[in-house]
Amino acid sequence: MELFGNQVYNLNIPSADISLQRLYNEEDGYKIFDFLKSNLNWQQEHINIYGKDISLPRLTAWHGEKNYTYSGITSLLQEWTPELLKIKERVEQSANEKFNGVFLNWYRDGKDSISWHSDNEPELGEDPIIASLSFGTTRTFKLMDKNTRAVFDIDLYNGSLLLMGKGSQTNFLHSIPKTKSEGERINLTFRSVK
Repeated sequence: MELFGNQVYNLNIPSADISLQRLYNEEDGYKIFDFLKSNLNWQQEHINIYGKDISLPRLTAWHGEKNYTYSGITSLLQEWTPELLKIKERVEQSANEKFNGVFLNWYRDGKDSISWHSDNEPELGEDPIIASLSFGTTRTFKLMDKNTRAVFDIDLYNGSLLLMGKGSQTNFLHSIPKTKSEGERINLTFRSVK
């Protein structure tokens, strides 16, 4: 799907309110990507699976007002930077929502990924709204209906904002699968921690 200006495209996915728009142009998107890559305190998180310590296949950062825990991992809480606050303000205006934290993922190449999951941790509330902003290389975001197992592919472009509204976390799983691409991508997922 070609994204023009700031036009919002409703993706017409059953059982969820999901839309996509270009929030930043190509040039600004790559400038922001370079800034975030070089200026944030990125972490290599680990998860224990069947007694083995496994490195997550991406780097992460959490900025906000409260601690955030997912999959048994409590992310290192870092304060908002002026640059992130500026981005947050623009996302909030576009989404017509307020957020108090942003979880960032740096996919260093096509081998970095995230498996099927929902952002449904208790501290996010019953049916959370997530605003997902992408910078860098285009990656395919996969969305799977928990009941029908139907899968929808959404290409997330440099500067694009995917708004996952009501029903998106309760009715769907999502993932970023591995790819042969060598390009880098940084994703900012704005959310509200209760």
